[in-house]
Amino acid sequence: MSANNVDKTVAERDDCILLKDDYIGFKKDKFCLPAHYIDDLDRVLIPRGLILDRTERLAQQICNDMGGSLVALCVLKGGYQFFGDLLNCIKTSTATSGKRLQLQIDFIRLKSYEGDHSTGQIRVIGGDNLSSLKGKNVLIVEDIVDTGATMQKLLSLLAEHKPACVKVASLLVKRTPKSSGYRPNYIGFEVPDVFVVGYALDYNEYFRDLNHICVLNQQAVKKYS
Repeated sequence: MSANNVDKTVAERDDCILLKDDYIGFKKDKFCLPAHYIDDLDRVLIPRGLILDRTERLAQQICNDMGGSLVALCVLKGGYQFFGDLLNCIKTSTATSGKRLQLQIDFIRLKSYEGDHSTGQIRVIGGDNLSSLKGKNVLIVEDIVDTGATMQKLLSLLAEHKPACVKVASLLVKRTPKSSGYRPNYIGFEVPDVFVVGYALDYNEYFRDLNHICVLNQQAVKKYS
């Protein structure tokens, strides 16, 4: 394929795959979607296959950067799908490369959204055992970084417990004027400022059961509010 035929709505940054503002994704009738959500979605933004391939590459990067022992800290609820797939890829990568990376697993839950809007206030509703992270290498696994405020709050909390090293892997980073400028160490995709659901990302606890990352239509925003 010549350079002139490359999709100019998709670009590559040094740290991620960037979906530009004029990137429209894929028509939803080209994918298998749950019948109960078909009228609620505008389009498929990132198909599951692309998510998994990108996740495998992130796992390789993490294995190259980190060795010894690692505590993988999942940010619930939206991070559970990415977390599970990423850890499976890390285990496969270590097994095939011969590199030693011993994994421990922990979970935390933070809340900053009410419906489709960020409240600007971070509620911590998990993480009673963060003191156990003292002196350990920690990988935080998140589904999406929006303004960055939630992650900066979590990093501040972790710092109080003096871990040896903390890195963050986020499947998505949203390009928004409200961003604090924070960027994780490992990023799957940078996406436009649209409300995305699926692959465990929710809207008022709906849509977690979508395999693909999709854009919610305005009718659904009202329907599930």
